[in-house]
Amino acid sequence: MDMKDLRTQIDEIDRGLVDLITRRFAVVRDIAAYKAKNNIPIHDPARERQKLNDLADSVGEELAPSMDALFSLIFDLSRSEQHRIIAGGSPLKQQISLALANTPAQFPVRSAVACQGVEGANSQMACERIFPSGSIMYFQYFENVFSAVEQGLCRYGVLPIENSTAGSVNRIYDLMMEHSCYIVRSCRVKIDHCLLANPGVSIGDIKEIISHEQALAQSQSFLKSLGVKVTPVKNTAVAAQMVRESGRKDLAALSSRSCAELYGLDCLKASVQDAGSNFTRFICIAKDLEIYPGANRTSLMMVLPHKRGSLSHVLSRFKALDINLLKLESRPLANSDFEFMFYFDLDSSVYNDSFLRVFDDLQGAVTTLKYLGSYSEVV
Repeated sequence: MDMKDLRTQIDEIDRGLVDLITRRFAVVRDIAAYKAKNNIPIHDPARERQKLNDLADSVGEELAPSMDALFSLIFDLSRSEQHRIIAGGSPLKQQISLALANTPAQFPVRSAVACQGVEGANSQMACERIFPSGSIMYFQYFENVFSAVEQGLCRYGVLPIENSTAGSVNRIYDLMMEHSCYIVRSCRVKIDHCLLANPGVSIGDIKEIISHEQALAQSQSFLKSLGVKVTPVKNTAVAAQMVRESGRKDLAALSSRSCAELYGLDCLKASVQDAGSNFTRFICIAKDLEIYPGANRTSLMMVLPHKRGSLSHVLSRFKALDINLLKLESRPLANSDFEFMFYFDLDSSVYNDSFLRVFDDLQGAVTTLKYLGSYSEVV
């Protein structure tokens, strides 16, 4: 028997499997109708455990792990199908469909925008990239930006979400969980850290350098070479402002070249960051869900059941729907017993047929799902 004969056998078996799976899902739909009529919960963990044990016994020890993985996925897909039938599609799916229908065709160029920091901050550059004619209001803390948007003081807020070398700004993800806001746009800003000091100062005079903690983390090699005191402050632009106001000859800031001009400082050394290609991605948030034409990136946060295979089952759904992942991160949940929050960025057009289907498929597979928004990135 050659490879062609073996593959013919596999093809015949696969056709039989397709027929059986099709018949199984037809029965699953009948079960969903029965459960809805008789008010029976969709998930029956005892029944699933017994089924998996029976299947493992029937195939033997060698095939038991593979059978467990296969049928655990089948059970998850069956539950998602029952959720879709009983609920008529997830409420989140309906919310997204409504936003797609009601969001204006044009993203506004003029609006009141909140950002953290002071004039000259990288957040200001991000605001101007997203809103060329926007009116910017500055706030001291990230929390203030969220509050300004929620309370209607500003329609939008712009915040840093991740850096190409220092990674995610975890505080922003925490605040996205705490507040009811959505991402409606994003942009990338090239970050170039310069050593700024008051006029007449030389590098040898410096005893302390101040900047935002991420800027300090991105310039560790340079800072170690100087061997001076390093102090984190709220913002790179705030650091430049503090140096100017202090008048000190032994104090310098890591900030942008534009801040040197803005605050009358000398640039003692440019591009001191460790990586030459250093970008920060900023997100634009709004109180209401707005999905503008061209949105091709979706951000989600999930808590998964604390059991074996939970993450692989979610990933298999994305694969089945041909949705690529741009980002996957995990962080431990506060006040929990080693539970984790997962962050996903999906690469999918909102007009893709499989995009809305993913929210039906995730029903029953996750403990918590928070949709952060669908948006495009300003290049």
